[in-house]
Amino acid sequence: MPRARLRLFCIAHAGGGASAFRGWADALPPEVEVCLVQLPGRENRIMETPFERVGPLVEALADAVQPYLTLPFALFGHSNGALISFELARTLRARGRPGPVHLFASGRRAPDVAADSPPIHHLPDAEFLADLQELGGLPAELLAHQELLALLVPTLRADVAIHETYEFAEQPPLACPITAYGGLTDPRVPRGQSEAWARHTAGSFVLRMFPGGHFFLIDDRAVFLRTLASDLHQVLDAVR
Repeated sequence: MPRARLRLFCIAHAGGGASAFRGWADALPPEVEVCLVQLPGRENRIMETPFERVGPLVEALADAVQPYLTLPFALFGHSNGALISFELARTLRARGRPGPVHLFASGRRAPDVAADSPPIHHLPDAEFLADLQELGGLPAELLAHQELLALLVPTLRADVAIHETYEFAEQPPLACPITAYGGLTDPRVPRGQSEAWARHTAGSFVLRMFPGGHFFLIDDRAVFLRTLASDLHQVLDAVR
């Protein structure tokens, strides 16, 4: 993208793929090149084995993004994607590579906050899917399509395992500012758990709460993207 001054790497929620960000580029500043991260086990990579642990995933991801670090970049992740984005930033730092100029952590408790619900990735399919459905991330048409669902369940389990087996390791906070986004009625991520992201930056921190549950960014997509666009304009001003 000739006009790009900033790359925005976007990582979706558990079970989600790059299509979760379809149309975002049209709603965000033209100087931002939206780079969609497609992890194994979904959409056009559905036949590939998904990662079950965050460590090997972010090591592979750090290799994959290396050629694209020629511009300042920001990371956006929703839910599981927020955790992956955070650990990717720490992995790049450990490698001595350029780090993000901003981290957008959406719909996920801060990485050092312990889970307050029991793990589900080992449950039988019916119970496992019922728990995920409570969050609103499984459309009814998907649940009715048994063959497609059978293909997706291993990826969903692997992604949830990433989330549930994660062990936070104490390190210095990231140098980049962090913006956390949350849903006011998210049953899994109360406001305080989003506020706790402030501990993980040596820079500025902003928390923005939206009406809606865990998928608030879908509940009112237009409002969310306007907010993200405004925040990205501030990031662009900072990297001039």
